[in-house]
Amino acid sequence: MALGWKVHGDGKNLTPGEVVRPDERLSWPRMVGFGAQHVIAMFGATFVFPLLMGLDPNLAVMMSGVATIVFLLIVRGKIPSYVGSSASFVGAVVAIRAAGGDSATVTGALLVVGVVLALCGLAIHRLGVQIIHRIFPPVVTGGVVMLIGFGMAYVAADVYWPQDPWVALITMLATFVFVGVFRGFLGRIGILLGLIFGFVLSWVWDRVGGKIHSPGADGVVADHFRVNLDKVAEADWFGLPTLHGPVFEVSAIVLVLPVVIALIAENVGHVKAVGEMTGADVDGYLGRAVMADGIGTVVATSVGGPATTTYAENIGVMAATRVYSTAAYYIAAIIAILFGLSPKFGELIAATPNGVLGGVTTILYGMIGLLGAKMWIENKVDFAQPVNMVPTGAGIICAIGPVALPISGTFALSGIALGTVVLLFGYHALRAINARRARGGSW
Repeated sequence: MALGWKVHGDGKNLTPGEVVRPDERLSWPRMVGFGAQHVIAMFGATFVFPLLMGLDPNLAVMMSGVATIVFLLIVRGKIPSYVGSSASFVGAVVAIRAAGGDSATVTGALLVVGVVLALCGLAIHRLGVQIIHRIFPPVVTGGVVMLIGFGMAYVAADVYWPQDPWVALITMLATFVFVGVFRGFLGRIGILLGLIFGFVLSWVWDRVGGKIHSPGADGVVADHFRVNLDKVAEADWFGLPTLHGPVFEVSAIVLVLPVVIALIAENVGHVKAVGEMTGADVDGYLGRAVMADGIGTVVATSVGGPATTTYAENIGVMAATRVYSTAAYYIAAIIAILFGLSPKFGELIAATPNGVLGGVTTILYGMIGLLGAKMWIENKVDFAQPVNMVPTGAGIICAIGPVALPISGTFALSGIALGTVVLLFGYHALRAINARRARGGSW
């Protein structure tokens, strides 16, 4: 069942190492805390990526909540995951706009991607999980999980951290303590505590030390306060985001379709990571997860929102808290929908200082990357074999760089998308060559 959770223990106390499974929950007040933690973890990316693509961020936040509920229902509550705005399309969307496309053209192209992704998920579900195992063996899935985590390192290192290095460092160290030392409920919401601590620290530092001279959110170096609540004060309490329908143009669709490959690999990597953490066999739900992500994208883009994807940030939160209850995700989804209907609350979350996000995301992205290494170890992947080592190493470096491959004058395949393609196709190409040689063939 997608809804209905058993109370874990007494609903209050957790011993070290104990986990709350997807079909379990703690007391509802505690679950609200975990849900809020997931909202904060996803909010920055879900809010920022639509801005980069010229789409309404408030609508993106609201539709991320809707898409998450759709996702959880389709996977029958077996795979705890949040579905937020995808970064994989930013480059392609910039190219569409450079060619004269508007928001309706962008969302039309993304909607078609959602349809194709949903059909791929349906095919995986019908043909059986063995097709995924052939395409994504442990060396590939572990590598994809690792490059997803480490491939986001530049966001922490180049975007968030430089804006306030000392707050980032102190927030990171404080979060170490919250997650690694605190026990029980407080330890499980250590990421949320780290974010609150960093927010308060930034506010106090503004009062005591004044403005900081550093890059702002726009990258321009200037004097500014760490915490700026001006937009919070100006925003309305209630308001509907701007909705619009999609327009379909072949040139725009062709430009974004290749991203489907990266999205499938990303979904498989995320689902495998969740299965690794929960100790559950989720292979039977891989097709459903890919299909659910595609349907979520169709739902979001049909009203003018961005494409969606499962979120690594929230997987990092689960890795830190060991609370995998889907109840937390339903709560997060409802909060996101309400945020989408309240510009003021959305601006409050968006006001989280980027230095604080730098400290927290450094932890989250690193933990995701190490889940990939854990998958390799447990599946005994042999990196003495060049077929495993060479494409994996190259793919991870492409993601971490991030390395870019220009496709046209306005579009480049880069970062996680390029790393996934290099790893996936490089591995299978080397396997095919070796197999042919073993049969006595030549190239």
